[in-house]
Amino acid sequence: MKAHKEHNSQGVARVVEFGPEAVEFWREWHICTLTTLRPDGTPHVVPVGVTLDADAGVARIICDGGSRKARNAALPGARAVVCQVDKGRYTTLEGTASVLTDPESVADAVRRYTERYREPRVNPNRVVIEIAIDRVIGTVR
Repeated sequence: MKAHKEHNSQGVARVVEFGPEAVEFWREWHICTLTTLRPDGTPHVVPVGVTLDADAGVARIICDGGSRKARNAALPGARAVVCQVDKGRYTTLEGTASVLTDPESVADAVRRYTERYREPRVNPNRVVIEIAIDRVIGTVR
């Protein structure tokens, strides 16, 4: 079982664990949904490719830096949720979102995306939405 320690807003440590079934489930080819909140508080839900780094306790999404999802994730205190579904199996990952723009983080996220899905199109404005996972729910954990 992969475990990652997170701290909630009160500074209390919490461990997010991923069993081998969950790690394998997040290696399979599935399109996921990403939910972020717009500045007015309404949800923005879009299909995305997601990679899970169970050791680090983060989920990553590559996207254009000017996209609504990236702008939402860059808001102070932004939260994000990704959900992956396959028939009756699903996992939802929730956490604090941040946007990474440094070349090393982008290259690492592209490498992980390519391993799971395919090589993405060239995008000089690419960024990484990184979700520090603090809650996991679902039938595959």
